[in-house]
Amino acid sequence: MTSFVVPKEYGLDLLRTPPRDTSSPLRGAMLTYATLQLSFWHGLRIGSYRKQAGLGYPKAFADSSDMSAADSADKKKKMYLFNCAKRAEDNFHENHASVMAAMLLAGVQYPLTTTGLSVVWMVGRLVYALGYTRTDKSKGEGRLAGSFFWFAQLGLFGLTAWTGIKMVL
Repeated sequence: MTSFVVPKEYGLDLLRTPPRDTSSPLRGAMLTYATLQLSFWHGLRIGSYRKQAGLGYPKAFADSSDMSAADSADKKKKMYLFNCAKRAEDNFHENHASVMAAMLLAGVQYPLTTTGLSVVWMVGRLVYALGYTRTDKSKGEGRLAGSFFWFAQLGLFGLTAWTGIKMVL
């Protein structure tokens, strides 16, 4: 049976300054916490777009009846941008849990590589969300500028798989 030792510092005191030891697995836990802040940012954005669109709760999206009832092109645009921001948030949450798990698992064996991939993933998710709501792009095509996050995500999944393989071998 293969086992691994997780240092006692791993996952503790998530708010503290990054340790000077760059190989510390605590860095992976801190990056995971940073993704929670990115999730919170998504929520704040949705609230702002929702208010501008004039959509109350519990409506998840502005549907076709909302769009056709809009009294101006500006109102339709605001509803469209709300839908784009909401879709970016939903896409973030569709991937977030598996990426957090990959960060924590891969970070035990590969803390520096995991750190780099995690930062690239978070920047990509930020660019993706901002791009999705660009007013100069139609059909949310601005999101494509941030789609490089997929490479980082695949890298994290690969490191997680390799960590598991090494434990079995």
